[in-house]
Amino acid sequence: MKTALFPGSFDPITIGHENIIRRALPLFDKLIIAIGSNTNKKYLFSLEQRTNWIKKVFEKDAKVEVVSYDGLTVDFCKKMNATFIVRGLRNSSDYNYESTIAQMNHQLDNSIETLFLQTTPHLSAINSTIVRDIIIHKGDASKFVPKAIQQDFIKK
Repeated sequence: MKTALFPGSFDPITIGHENIIRRALPLFDKLIIAIGSNTNKKYLFSLEQRTNWIKKVFEKDAKVEVVSYDGLTVDFCKKMNATFIVRGLRNSSDYNYESTIAQMNHQLDNSIETLFLQTTPHLSAINSTIVRDIIIHKGDASKFVPKAIQQDFIKK
């Protein structure tokens, strides 16, 4: 069974995340969306809220599992029997950052491969940091999140 892990903070999940996940699904038997705990980040939304949103977005996708984890991603991959890590790339800055992480992960465990998927061009400007900023400043972020959860982000 080919299992992949798609790690991230998903604070919140965006249509960019959803696009990468949906494009990765045909490549694997199982895709684990892993909500990681990053000690350098202050989250706007609770882990429970982020988990519920992701589950709602992918509720009809039997190959998707949503979990949270702490610690090293490669260690969590081993625990979940995942031999692939999926990452989305929006631009060259993402590539430089993600490539370094992939190389370090390979040094930690060379049985786990990282697969990069290039973001669909019209979604390349969307990232969770900017979406959070729109939400914090009372803007309408609904067009940047998956349809299944848009109602939660419409400016009231």
